[in-house]
Amino acid sequence: MELLDKLNWRYAAKAMNGETVPQEKVDRILEAARLAPTSSGLQPFEIIVVTNQELKEKIKAVAWNQSVVTDSSHLLVFAAWDNYTEERINKMFDLTNEIRGFKNEGWENYRQQLLGMYPQRDPEVNFQHAARQAYIAFSQAIAAAAFEGVDSTPMEGFDPDAVDEILDLRSKGLRSCVLLPIGYRDTSNDWLVNLVKVRKSTEDLVTVLD
Repeated sequence: MELLDKLNWRYAAKAMNGETVPQEKVDRILEAARLAPTSSGLQPFEIIVVTNQELKEKIKAVAWNQSVVTDSSHLLVFAAWDNYTEERINKMFDLTNEIRGFKNEGWENYRQQLLGMYPQRDPEVNFQHAARQAYIAFSQAIAAAAFEGVDSTPMEGFDPDAVDEILDLRSKGLRSCVLLPIGYRDTSNDWLVNLVKVRKSTEDLVTVLD
C-alpha cells in the first residue's frame, strides 16, 4: 500500500524549486533503474546524470524551454544503444558467466542465436528495440523517485539529435530517447500541483480473461 500511496502522490511536476535531492536518494533511484528487467538481460542503454547548470541550460533550449530542466536537482538522460553489435552482446553474456561463475550450454546457445540475429538487423530497428528497454528502466526510476518522496517529470518533448550533440552521445554509440528531471515541486508556481489525478477506471483499463 505504501508504494501505491506514493504513486498516487506523484505527478509530472511542471515547476521545480531548485532544491538539491540528497545523493543517497539519487543513488537509490539510479539503482532501481539499474535493476530493471530488459530483453535478454542486455541492458542496452546508459543513464547520463546532468547536474552541470550550463549543460542544463543548453538542453532546456532544445526542450521547449521547460523550466524543470534547469530547476531540477538532477537531469537524468536515458540514452539507448544506437545498434546491437557482436561486441556489446558478447560483453553482457560474458559478464553473466563471470558473475555466475559458470557457463551454461543453453545460455551459450542463446548467445549464438542473438549474435545470428541482432547485428544483422537494420540499426534503426535495433535502436527502437533498445529504446523500449530504456523505457522500462525509466518507468522504474519514476516509481523509485516517488517512493523516495522525490518529484520527477517524464519528458519526451525535446530534440533528441540536439541533446545527442550537446552530450556527445553519438561518439559513444548512444542516442537519447527520454529525459527525467528529478527534484522537488514548486507548489507556488505549478498549475498542476493541486489538481486531482485523472486515470481510466480499472474496468476500462484491465480486461480479465478467465
